[in-house]
Amino acid sequence: MDIRSGDGVARPAEGPEGGIRSYRLPGVLERLEPPARALAPVVVDSPHSGRDYPADFRHAAPLDLLRRAEDAFVDELIADAPAQGVPLLHALFPRSYIDPNRHEADIDESLLAEPWPHGARPTRRSERGLGLLRRLLSPSTPIYDRPLAVAEVERRLAEFYRPYHAALQSLLDGAHARFGAVWHVNFHSMKAMGRGRHAHPRADFVLGDLDGAACAGDFTRSVSAALSAMGYSVRLNDPFKGAELVQRYSEPRAGRHSLQIEINRRLYLDDARIAKTSDFPRLRADMRRLIAAIVDYARGNLP
Repeated sequence: MDIRSGDGVARPAEGPEGGIRSYRLPGVLERLEPPARALAPVVVDSPHSGRDYPADFRHAAPLDLLRRAEDAFVDELIADAPAQGVPLLHALFPRSYIDPNRHEADIDESLLAEPWPHGARPTRRSERGLGLLRRLLSPSTPIYDRPLAVAEVERRLAEFYRPYHAALQSLLDGAHARFGAVWHVNFHSMKAMGRGRHAHPRADFVLGDLDGAACAGDFTRSVSAALSAMGYSVRLNDPFKGAELVQRYSEPRAGRHSLQIEINRRLYLDDARIAKTSDFPRLRADMRRLIAAIVDYARGNLP
């Protein structure tokens, strides 16, 4: 059952007594919450695993190429989180349509049919074609063969981007009010090989805490140690330090900790076919173990 409120945030559908409740905004987001008595001071999200392509996208790039921009199946890798007392939020729309992990002013005006009236502040990501509105799949593969109308972008912000942020903010505020602190873990996937000066095999996991600004250092070290104990290689803030979601929702001094986790796709995905490999169940089980370790850490470090 899907329920939309006037502010665009999904409201709860009644689930079985004592069970996990599903909040769903069709084509936009799904939020899964455990019963209150089982809640942990942790929230996980997957902003880039969406694969519901809106009819008005009207992209020129072939869909099979466009899908390679997805963090495919990351939402399924962490799907056991609600059963562990951890709310899970994931986007249903694709990041190539509008990216919730960018500031909403990070707009490349070269994509637009007219100037952006709300104050564009493009970053280096927009310059590379990877801003709020993605321009390129690769240096030679543009997503659009048409300019975007301002009204079209405003609708994407109002109906997709902002509801995702409102849902995440609500989960984090609720946990913080209940426990006095919250640990937000922002899950992504990355290609096995870097590009340019980073053209070498990547670690199994990259943890991004904005060089120590987004969460307590011992939390990052705890997550790194848990992954290393499972036999995985881990790097910190290289090449990914974290982006908008980690930056916006972290304030360690106020008990708001946020950590980005990048998972190497070679651990679970056939990238060419966008299909799970036979290693997917093992990695999902390890993500369950990781989330259990994060919950133990969070419960042990409450104020």
